[in-house]
Amino acid sequence: MTPDEIEGAVAAGLPQAIEDLKRLVSIPSVAFPGYPEEPVLAAAAVTEELLRSTGLPHVRRIPVEGSFPAVYAEAPAPPGAPTVLLYAHYDVQPAGDPALWRTPAFEPTEIDGAVHGRGAADDKSGIISHVAALRAFRGRFPVGVKVIIEGQEEYAGERLESFVERNPELVRADAVIVADTGNPRVGDPAVTTSLRGLGAFTVEVRTLKESLHSGAFGGAAPDALAALIRMLAALHDDHGDIRVPGLPRGTFLGPGPSEEEFRATAGVLDGVSLVGSGSLADRLWASYAITVTGLDVPSVSAAINAVQPIARARVTVRVPPAGDPKTTVDAVIDFLNQVAPWGVRVSYGDYVLGSGFLTDSGGVARSALNRAMERAYGRPPRDVGAGGSIPLVSTLVRQFPAASILLFGAEDDDASIHAPNERVVIEELRRTALTEALFLQEYGSAVG
Repeated sequence: MTPDEIEGAVAAGLPQAIEDLKRLVSIPSVAFPGYPEEPVLAAAAVTEELLRSTGLPHVRRIPVEGSFPAVYAEAPAPPGAPTVLLYAHYDVQPAGDPALWRTPAFEPTEIDGAVHGRGAADDKSGIISHVAALRAFRGRFPVGVKVIIEGQEEYAGERLESFVERNPELVRADAVIVADTGNPRVGDPAVTTSLRGLGAFTVEVRTLKESLHSGAFGGAAPDALAALIRMLAALHDDHGDIRVPGLPRGTFLGPGPSEEEFRATAGVLDGVSLVGSGSLADRLWASYAITVTGLDVPSVSAAINAVQPIARARVTVRVPPAGDPKTTVDAVIDFLNQVAPWGVRVSYGDYVLGSGFLTDSGGVARSALNRAMERAYGRPPRDVGAGGSIPLVSTLVRQFPAASILLFGAEDDDASIHAPNERVVIEELRRTALTEALFLQEYGSAVG
């Protein structure tokens, strides 16, 4: 197919792709413990159906131990052509407080050229990008195609890592497209060449056998919540830099966002300072970051006048690409133990670890992607980092060191992923699908 034919085919298929995206977004496929499993399995079934609609001859769900099934598809390579693996995930983050959403999280709503809803960007847009790109070829693909769509990336992506390590031939490919990132701004093409890793754990503090009346016992009885607050606050200094020994600030070789751009994107309130030191690119893409992502304590509305016997927190650590998540988590835990006051009892559990990723900008596949993206966007892409983690990427790098790993997608920094009012811009989705389809043709021609 010519580039003009590919562009026309993607454009013609866009209305159906948008309807397919809305169908997926309407399914609350939250794969966290405590949420119903039925919607997650329903999302897997719809994903399987969508991949079948592309003309891929072999599509099936495959079990992943301790997790939800992955949806797998493949088509053999034409003689002499390379094989490309396409990745995305069908599970989503919890919606959080419904009151913070302008439209219901699982009722996809189209507003001003964007589809709003949980998962519209992260990462059901990735699934639809693959589907829309593959449909353009009507079953006659210029390369070998393998597709793996994960079912529990947001909570426990390391389980798919273990599966891939046990079944490497299933996903062996010459190039991999990971459709779970995006551009800094809509229409600003970028390829993600750096990902931070992830370490997460739950810390629990115990001080008393049970809660005590704060009037009768407060002032002498050790409060577990107060102890935990002191421990968590000790992780950062007054500037917001990490105080844990052995976690130095890193350097990203390339420009990042300006402070004005970042403040606008992050919604930082007027008069509130940013935290940390070094360039924003260093802080966001190449350095450690520690965030308290949850607390188990009485809510304000349910508060009683009591000294708390137990308090828990969920702590997430973002790890530079070259860092080791386990060593990092161990360092943070050692520090928390050192600063724990009053001899409180501290325990840890529910660990999640994921390695980072760093690649260069060369190679045949990247050159083909640059050409495809330049046609789709009207200008060549630039390299960016991402502060988030994609557990499978580091495993693919270890398993297939010669493969080209390409990270791009329809998300953007204003997409509100993991936050209320998530959305994906339809034109960005079109350009992403077009980029992928053009890449498959370019790469097949360059190698074949």
